[in-house]
Amino acid sequence: MNFVARKVGSWLVRYLSKENKKASIGAPVDIEAVRHCVRPGDVILVEGYTKFSTAIKYLTQSTWSHTTLYLGTVTVDGKTYHDQFIEADVSKGIIHANLSELKGYHLRICRPIGLEESDVHLLRNYAVGKLGGSYDLRNVFDLVRYLVPVLPFPVAHRSKLLTFGSGEPTKAICSTLVAEVFEQVRYPILPTVNKKHHLSQRDHSLFTPRDFDVSPYFKIIKPTVELGFNFRAFEWVNK
Repeated sequence: MNFVARKVGSWLVRYLSKENKKASIGAPVDIEAVRHCVRPGDVILVEGYTKFSTAIKYLTQSTWSHTTLYLGTVTVDGKTYHDQFIEADVSKGIIHANLSELKGYHLRICRPIGLEESDVHLLRNYAVGKLGGSYDLRNVFDLVRYLVPVLPFPVAHRSKLLTFGSGEPTKAICSTLVAEVFEQVRYPILPTVNKKHHLSQRDHSLFTPRDFDVSPYFKIIKPTVELGFNFRAFEWVNK
């Protein structure tokens, strides 16, 4: 049975990883401009163009299909790497990669407000400790069930009906990985607010890429603007 599950899982990963660049909406961002603006602790949202990315964008009604966390300089197994981000990739699992890997994609930088150096240090260490984990396909199915429920239950009670993820701490999907990292410093993303206006942390397995974009606790950084945008310098084809 496990053999069959692995075969089906492998087929599903290959299918979901197929690219469709026509599915991209936004224009690619200058990766060098991003490199000049991004800071450790920043969340970088990506508009992907695989079949999986298209499904995530459709389900969340958002431009963004993938979430990464910029770490800057990290040391892994005694080797030092620069300009690194961490992500949960559907085919490779939890990995770190150079910022240049995001070249050619439409990106958005979401900056958490008020983090101190000690917070960033904690985030980085916790994230590095997650490297090598697997992508949690079961969590994907649970998220789909959460976003598109079959049964007519109110949103506030859907999470009580599900057992999110595989239950294994070494597995995650992109947005839940980043949300789990921020959970370590109790940083709010989109807290749950009850009728008495009391805040409570939402389970990290319920987060999607869109949540970092709409969160009021992250500042949106646009490299073009940060580096000095001047609309008068535009040269239009049609006068």
